[in-house]
Amino acid sequence: MSAAEQGLVVDADGHVLEPADTWLNYIDPPYRDRAIRIAEDEQGYEVLLIDGKPLKTLRGQLGALGGIDMDAAELFTKGRITYAEGSPPGSYDPTARLQVMDEEGIDISLLYPTIGICWEGHVDDPKLATAYTRAYNRWLAEFCRANPKRLFPVAHASLLDPEGAVEEVIRAREEGCVGVYLSPDMAARGGKHFDHPDFVPFWETVQDLAMPIAFHVVVRDNPSFRDWLRYDRVDGLFGFAFLAIDVMAAFTQMLGIGMFEKYPRLKCAVLEAGSNWIAAWLDRLDHKFRVMKHRTPGLRQPSEYFYRQCLISADPDESATARMVEHIGADYFIWASDYPHIDASFGVVHELREQLASLPLEAQRKVFGENAIRFYDLAG
Repeated sequence: MSAAEQGLVVDADGHVLEPADTWLNYIDPPYRDRAIRIAEDEQGYEVLLIDGKPLKTLRGQLGALGGIDMDAAELFTKGRITYAEGSPPGSYDPTARLQVMDEEGIDISLLYPTIGICWEGHVDDPKLATAYTRAYNRWLAEFCRANPKRLFPVAHASLLDPEGAVEEVIRAREEGCVGVYLSPDMAARGGKHFDHPDFVPFWETVQDLAMPIAFHVVVRDNPSFRDWLRYDRVDGLFGFAFLAIDVMAAFTQMLGIGMFEKYPRLKCAVLEAGSNWIAAWLDRLDHKFRVMKHRTPGLRQPSEYFYRQCLISADPDESATARMVEHIGADYFIWASDYPHIDASFGVVHELREQLASLPLEAQRKVFGENAIRFYDLAG
């Protein structure tokens, strides 16, 4: 089968590893002394400083923010591998990224942050939060200008500063950003729910700009499931796997409190939580809706809003994606490489082709690229 027959391949959730001086170089001057940066603590461990305070998570292990094809045990050994050493050139240099995409068979990449998924919830100054997002968005837009037909920036917005978020997504749209990454956890928006009146202008703006929002996993010192965590060597699997819970919770709240009813042109992507759970979850939500309809703002079954306004991202190594696509429909799935993170790998396009080989070619083309191109209007 030729590449033309297979269609365009769109990585709907690739990542950059922001250079350590990104915020120093791109932040508005009044906030430069509070810029995100990497430094050494008193014990000589590399730490991420957020408004001058160290992120405790990954202290001495910042190399694990990247680390594709590297030894996980080494990456998680304190002081062993630096952030720079864990960052392959394709994560911070657009020319190198395009080469990786060519080698992997990826035509287009939608790009998301890495350090940017670490700082929200650790900032309580709304204007600083917007300054952080604006600095990153400036750098990312410049990165993508190396090839604007293949590299597409997704803007970062912080709902801690609703007015600033509106201004920033408008500015970012003008710079070529095609969507908006939102942190899914409550701390990132000051404990307010998505339907808080302060957020109305933001939702109206992204809807009018036709910029899909996307929820993505985040890194926190105190995640929402912190009471379950054990801070010892046997904690790793639980903590790593449960990063998806905030994404699932944010998506479920959007359905449950009527956000898609109120904003019928708002589009939402569910990222890095896997996709094979979606059928069971929509069934459960529809069943509970029948019981709680009188206490639910949405007028339709939750699954109807999903079909009308949402997509979910599949991981290449999920074992039941073909059956999910058959059950839910091929129009509702995209896929992601997660390059260059520690749990990503090379050869994922081939891996996903094997997973989806039983599907008709039309369905495969939708999952591999056509859905993302339509959802984000990349051909416009």
